Amino acid sequence: MYAVIETGGKQYRVEVGTELEVELLDAALGESVRIDRVLLVADGDTAAIGRPVVENASVAAEVMGRDRGEKTISFKYRPKARRRVKKGHRQELTLLRISDIVLDGHSAAADVAEAEAARKRDRAKLEEAARRQAAADAELAAKLKTEKPVAAPVDAKSTAVKAAPKAPAKAKAEAKPGEAKSSEARTAKAGAAKTPAKAGSKLAAKAAPGKAESPSKTKPAPAKLPAKSTGKRDTKKES
Repeated sequence: MYAVIETGGKQYRVEVGTELEVELLDAALGESVRIDRVLLVADGDTAAIGRPVVENASVAAEVMGRDRGEKTISFKYRPKARRRVKKGHRQELTLLRISDIVLDGHSAAADVAEAEAARKRDRAKLEEAARRQAAADAELAAKLKTEKPVAAPVDAKSTAVKAAPKAPAKAKAEAKPGEAKSSEARTAKAGAAKTPAKAGSKLAAKAAPGKAESPSKTKPAPAKLPAKSTGKRDTKKES
C-alpha cells in the first residue's frame, strides 16, 4: 500500500518505512505527527483518489531529526539604476519516517508486520532444516569413519602373472635360429632311419626264389622286322 501526501506545498509518494525530508514542521524530535492531506491511496489493484483529498485516510509519521537544505542564491538588479541585490537562503527541513497508512480502518503497518513475521517463520524453518541436515551428515561421516574398510581378495594367479618377468625381445630372436637347427636335425635323423628299411625290403624281394614276377606284369621284347627291299641294286658293293 502506498499514498500520495501533500505538505509544505509539495507532493510526496510514501510507503510504510519511507524516510523523506519535508519543509519545517512544528514538532519535536521523536514526536509522531499526522498528515491529513492524503491525495491518493492505492492497495494492490484498488485505488482511492481524493477530490481534493481522500476521506477517512491519514498518514502517520515519526520525526527523526532536523536539517538544512542546500544554499540557494537570489540575485536581483535594475538596469540603468545601479541597483544590485544578492541573497542566499537555506531551507529548514524536517526528517520524517512514515510509520503507518490508514484507509477506512485498514492499516498498512499491520500488513507489513504480518508479512515480516511470515518471512521470519520461513527463515527459521530453513535454518532448522539446514541444521538437521548438517547433524545427519556429521553422524553419517562419524559412522563411516568408525567402520573398517574391507580389503579386496587377492588372486594368486593374477599376482604370479604380474610378478613373472617378461623375456626380452633379443632373447626370443636368438632362440629362433637354434630351434630351426634342432628341427632340421630331427628331420635328417628320421629320413636316415627310413631309407635303409626301404632298400632292404627291395633286395629281399629280388633274392627270394619262390617269388617270381607275374607274366601279366612282364612285357616281351618287341621282334625286329626284316628290312624292306627297295629293288635297287647297290652299285657300290658290285663295283
